[in-house]
Amino acid sequence: MNDLDPLRIEAELERLGASIGKPVVVAPVTASTNDDARRAASGGAPHGASFLANAQTQGRGRSGHTWHSPAGENLYLSVVLRPKLAPQALPPLALVLGVCVARVVDELLGASKASGPRAGVKWPNDVLVDGKKLAGLLVETALRGGAIDAVVAGIGLNVHASSFPEELASRATSLHVLGGRGLDRSSIAARLLVEIGRTVRVFEANGLDPFLAELDHRDVLRGVPIDVSGISGTAAGIDREGYLRVITSDGATHRIGSGSVTTHGPLGSPGTRVRGGPGAGEAEG
Repeated sequence: MNDLDPLRIEAELERLGASIGKPVVVAPVTASTNDDARRAASGGAPHGASFLANAQTQGRGRSGHTWHSPAGENLYLSVVLRPKLAPQALPPLALVLGVCVARVVDELLGASKASGPRAGVKWPNDVLVDGKKLAGLLVETALRGGAIDAVVAGIGLNVHASSFPEELASRATSLHVLGGRGLDRSSIAARLLVEIGRTVRVFEANGLDPFLAELDHRDVLRGVPIDVSGISGTAAGIDREGYLRVITSDGATHRIGSGSVTTHGPLGSPGTRVRGGPGAGEAEG
C-alpha cells in the first residue's frame, strides 16, 4: 500500500501548526533516508527539512545494524535539525526523540492517563511495546569548526508490518500487530514531526531535565540485569546527562555513555520496576 504522500504530509503539518517538517521529500525507494538528509544538510537544507521513503535498500540503525525496510509497510523518516547547542550537550537527543516517538505511539494505541503509557524507551535509542522493538532512532551529527552544523535524526517505525523475518520475529512488533488505529503513514509522519519540533525547542532551552521524569516512567531497563560496555550489573536509570547508570555486585555505580545492551531477564513495562529473572535475552542498543 502507498499511504505516504508529500502533499498530504504538508497539509497535515499546516493543519497541526508544525514548526518543522518542510520541505518534505518522499522517495519511492532510496538507499537510506538518513543519507538523503545528510546530503541535503551539507547542501544547506534548512532546519526541519524532512526526508521519507516508501522503501529503503540500505536502511540502518545504530552501530551499522541493518533496519528491516520493506516497501509500503513502515515509516522511514529522517529530519535535518540545526539545534542551537554545544556538541557536548547533544548526546541525550536520541532519548528525547525516543520520548517523542513513545508519545505518538501511545496516541495511536489508545493509551490514556488512566491506563498508563504502553510505549517504553530502551536506552539509548529504541522504543518498545510489550517487550518488543517497535521503533529505532539514529542520530548523526556534522560539525563545522567545532560547532554543530547539522544533526540528522532518523526514525524507523514499524507501522503496517504483519510479519517479520525469522531472525526478528521474536523481538519485533508493529502498530498493526498491536491493534493500532489510524495507521496512515502520512498522518503519523506529520504527528511525529510536530512532536519533534516541540521537544527539540524544549531540549535546546533546558537540556534533558524536563524529560527525566517521563524517561524514568518509560525506562524498560531499570532494575534489569544487563551487560554493557564490559560492565555487568543492574540498570539503575538514566541520569540528567543521558548516561545509563549501572550498579555492579560490589555496590559501585557506573555511568555508561554508549554501548549495546545485553539483558538477562525480562524487560520492564512503562511505570513498572522489574528485578529480573532467569534466562537471557539480547537486543540491539
